[in-house]
Amino acid sequence: MKVKRYKKVHKHLGFFTHNYGFRQPYQILVDGTFCLTALNNKINIADNIPRYLQADVKLITTQCAIIEMENLGPKLNGALIILKMYTIHKCGHEGKPISGSKCILSMLGKTNENHYIIATQDRDLQTKIRNKPGVPLLYLHIKTPVLEQPSEASVITAKNRLSLLQGSEREALEKLKEENGLAGSQEKIRKKKKKGPNPLSCKKRKAKSSSKMIVAPKERKPHIESTKRKRIKIPKHVRDELMKK
Repeated sequence: MKVKRYKKVHKHLGFFTHNYGFRQPYQILVDGTFCLTALNNKINIADNIPRYLQADVKLITTQCAIIEMENLGPKLNGALIILKMYTIHKCGHEGKPISGSKCILSMLGKTNENHYIIATQDRDLQTKIRNKPGVPLLYLHIKTPVLEQPSEASVITAKNRLSLLQGSEREALEKLKEENGLAGSQEKIRKKKKKGPNPLSCKKRKAKSSSKMIVAPKERKPHIESTKRKRIKIPKHVRDELMKK
């Protein structure tokens, strides 16, 4: 099971690497809900996440997420301590803090230029992230971290980018042809002639006779009945008399 899970992670990360330019160390943007779930399930985020992704990571958070956890009361002090251990990125809400989910969405912007991987257990926030292209989603399933497969929005945007890139490459090629005076020239395409069969590999044709040969039926040998000689037994006394004569 571990091998299959690691293959899936590698595949998903490869998608975001090739299509959206993600590079190591991956920036994991963590909120309070993720830390609380990890604490309840006794998961060490700093150890398990890099091992799960099999890559270097940088755990970060925002000042808004920390303030939100502080306002929720002393019951979340354990999760708050974990959250404060990570690097705090400037979110632009230092004067007027907002909720953690809104802060994370503002950090992503329209295109997720800073290549954040969002680690959250907030269902509403997860739904909104899936609608944003180029944003990987990480969450905890009981005691197992899960990197969700690329969303439909991410896949569609990646396909559109690829088609635009191919179109621009064609335009650049046509421009080069015009500059070199090759715009109206047509390339000659050599067609392969159909070759006949190899004469050495073909069997020679047999000459057909004009008249059909009549094959005479085999003569049957007459059946000869075998005759056996009958031996006549002569009594001994008669044999002796004949011998005397």
